[in-house]
Amino acid sequence: MQKTVAYAFMLAATLGLAACDKPSEDTREDAREAQSEAQESMNDATEQSNEAAKLEAEAARERAEENREEAEEANEPVPTAPITPAPTNQTNQ
Repeated sequence: MQKTVAYAFMLAATLGLAACDKPSEDTREDAREAQSEAQESMNDATEQSNEAAKLEAEAARERAEENREEAEEANEPVPTAPITPAPTNQTNQ
């Protein structure tokens, strides 16, 4: 009697699990959708990466230009008063 009940319970559980399973066609369709979503995400990530690289390159160019301008300013002569030599006491011997 116990074996019969156990077999009936296992059969009911197996049929219940089989009824909940999706057909393989739905699984393939879900896989295709997931793949296309993943590809779109990769494309978006690539675009964002490219945009970040462009911004970084632009910022580097601006820094280089600022550094060049600062270097040019540092090399410009600064107007000063003319230097006159200090008088010295020289005696001819």
